[in-house]
Amino acid sequence: MSLSVREAVAGDAQQIRDVHLSSIEGLGKQSYTEEQVAAWAHDRDPENYPIESEDTYFVVAEDTSGVVGFGWMNPEAGEYLQTEVEGEITAIYVRPSAARDGVGSRIYSTLERKALQRDIASVGLWASRNAVPFYEAQGYERVGEHSYEYRDEIELTLVEMRKQLSR
Repeated sequence: MSLSVREAVAGDAQQIRDVHLSSIEGLGKQSYTEEQVAAWAHDRDPENYPIESEDTYFVVAEDTSGVVGFGWMNPEAGEYLQTEVEGEITAIYVRPSAARDGVGSRIYSTLERKALQRDIASVGLWASRNAVPFYEAQGYERVGEHSYEYRDEIELTLVEMRKQLSR
């Protein structure tokens, strides 16, 4: 697979949304019920991705078929994280047909490299249960679990994780 990772542009939004939905619907069912997956996938609007935000570093992975994955990093961690970290890997999603082909790892290494360039020493995130092994393979440790409520009061358990970065 010929894969490249680059900064996202506004024109990628629809493909990002498509990858997001296919990843949730295709991979989320490994750890969550159909009802939970449907709530998680609900209301994904291409306009809501922070592609051009100055506060995020947003990348896509693409091959000859188009965008097959995406992810973004915030240099400042969200207040909902309970562990002390400087930055946050907010999302990494991969199209199911490209899963386990190194796409997520390439996206992750690009985001971590950017965090290090910005002198961020630690990062945290909330991972879906099905993504925990991926993040553990990247060197993350579990911090705790959280219940996140989606539409219609449907809850998903998410795992808070953290990683100390090193140069």
